[in-house]
Amino acid sequence: MTIVPFEARRFRTTAAYYSRYRIPYPDRLIERVTERTGLRSGDRVLDLGCGPGPLAVAFARLAGADVTGIDPEPEMLDAARENAAAAGVSISLVQGSSYDLGPDLAPLKLAVMGRSFHWMDRPATLAALDEIIAPGGAVVLFSDRHIAATPDWRDALQQLSQTYSPEKSAERQLRRAPEFGPHETVLLRSPFRNLERIGIVNERLIGTEDIVGRAFSMSVTSPQALGDRTEEFEAALRSELAALSPDGTFTEIVEGHALIAFRD
Repeated sequence: MTIVPFEARRFRTTAAYYSRYRIPYPDRLIERVTERTGLRSGDRVLDLGCGPGPLAVAFARLAGADVTGIDPEPEMLDAARENAAAAGVSISLVQGSSYDLGPDLAPLKLAVMGRSFHWMDRPATLAALDEIIAPGGAVVLFSDRHIAATPDWRDALQQLSQTYSPEKSAERQLRRAPEFGPHETVLLRSPFRNLERIGIVNERLIGTEDIVGRAFSMSVTSPQALGDRTEEFEAALRSELAALSPDGTFTEIVEGHALIAFRD
């Protein structure tokens, strides 16, 4: 099974874009996960690879959970602090990664991850979580799935990514190769093999700035990855988007989903 090499500062330069432009997790999705897992106010939740804290803040705000967020990127942790303060909630934040999981975090009711599990040594992470998640607890993987976009701008972005950031684009293709394996396969071979999925489908109106900002929030087309080609990439992307939608508006249908993994 392929494991992506650990790169602690992979998301340096992306925090501000991530907070503002990544697709949000619907409140309804958090609420349904809370209900299904039996999460109660005061229960301990770990947000592993928390980034700027969208899940950490949501579980503190909507469920009253005692949340700890862990991320290797200091800029992400700073953004998470700001987002928690803006939401009026308190969360604990720790600089670290899946390699730093230990008994000091136990006992957990949930370990949640938002678009971060693929960066980890997945079997080793699940083995470590098995040691600190309480009986009756669960691992929950959050992500989103694009269903449709009108006009469809995603192919244009992918082509530009390959042109301007070939090394990171190749790494992304590695994660999509059969050898990498889906998360479900990894979970089914772990103690957390009882799987359920919850999804919420929304239609969203977005603009050119949203797409450009989302591109800069991703590791493959972050300012760090693009380097001195950042301005050239942005100009090319804006040109492609203008050709697709002269008025700069786009519609996308997206499913936000949570894969809940209980022990047998």
